Amino acid sequence: MRSVRDKTDIGRGAAVFGEGYAQGGWTFIESIIVITIVLILTGAVGISGVRYVDRARASGTSSEIGALGLALDSYYLDNGAYPTAEQGLGALWAAPSLPPVPEGWSGPYVSKNDFTDSWGKDYLYDVPGPEGLPYSIRSLGADGEEGGEGKDADIVSWEG
Repeated sequence: MRSVRDKTDIGRGAAVFGEGYAQGGWTFIESIIVITIVLILTGAVGISGVRYVDRARASGTSSEIGALGLALDSYYLDNGAYPTAEQGLGALWAAPSLPPVPEGWSGPYVSKNDFTDSWGKDYLYDVPGPEGLPYSIRSLGADGEEGGEGKDADIVSWEG
């Protein structure tokens, strides 16, 4: 026996598509359509997000080069010289054992023993630097090769 409520609860779907349609839930086709729309939107956001990841890596590398420059200046104030190219950036973390061994070393001058850029490649440290500068720190960008444009561009201490 059906109550009056059963006929009124059939809903709008039954009025438009027939009584069998009024069963709650989504059909398989509706689910596929929704999943397709979600995947298209996710793909569009993901593609545009990759551009921002590359910018963030370049910005992070530039910031790290700046911080390494400050650490090198602190090293210089304590020791009267910058680490040699042979001692490298590792001299900011542990007292160098290669000559000239600094007597005033009071480091570590950095918070971590990691001298790699945002792409996982080692920073290049040279003494002296270009244009009469005392040192240079470089990252070769995403491609790891000199030169390049965009995400492959070199990031250097003397231009930033």
